[in-house]
Amino acid sequence: MTSENRIGGKITTLRESLGLSVDDLAERSGCDASTVIALESGEVAPSLTPLIKLTRALGVRLGTLLDDETELGPIVTRHGDAEAVSRLRDLETVSDAGVLGFFSLASGKAARHMEPFLIDVQPAAPGEHKLSSHEGEEFLYVLDGAIEVEYGKETRTLAAGDSIYYDSIVPHQVRAADGAHARIIAVVYAPA
Repeated sequence: MTSENRIGGKITTLRESLGLSVDDLAERSGCDASTVIALESGEVAPSLTPLIKLTRALGVRLGTLLDDETELGPIVTRHGDAEAVSRLRDLETVSDAGVLGFFSLASGKAARHMEPFLIDVQPAAPGEHKLSSHEGEEFLYVLDGAIEVEYGKETRTLAAGDSIYYDSIVPHQVRAADGAHARIIAVVYAPA
């Protein structure tokens, strides 16, 4: 299995260990069977919403899919290490929100309940925006640039130094504001 399809391989292994077919997992998770197949095969880069739905259906934490190694003690990520070591190419997503490049800040931490990321947010083409929702909570802190957070029927613009904390079950989307690159810290909590 290539590193690019590490997450897809883990989904397949977990699904098969539970004796579930693709259709069973799709029904349990609320994802389309075509999405499950595309994620398992590596045809599409996974995004957080389907991954959270799948991990809940499989009875594992999100970190189970993202971890390569596990440490019981604290995890320290030094300046520059996130980009150099912990880039999750599997989570570089392209959607109508633009390109979101995820860098794990807790890769290897065993039994974690939060997923902290450094995220590069690239601008999207203007047009309609598809919102996503999943169980849990998210905290975002803008490091550079500005982002728009569409949350339910409202859109908020956050600049460097601003933060937002919200329930992820409400349909939402995070995207670059003003057609310019932004960089944020995101902490995602998804109950197992």
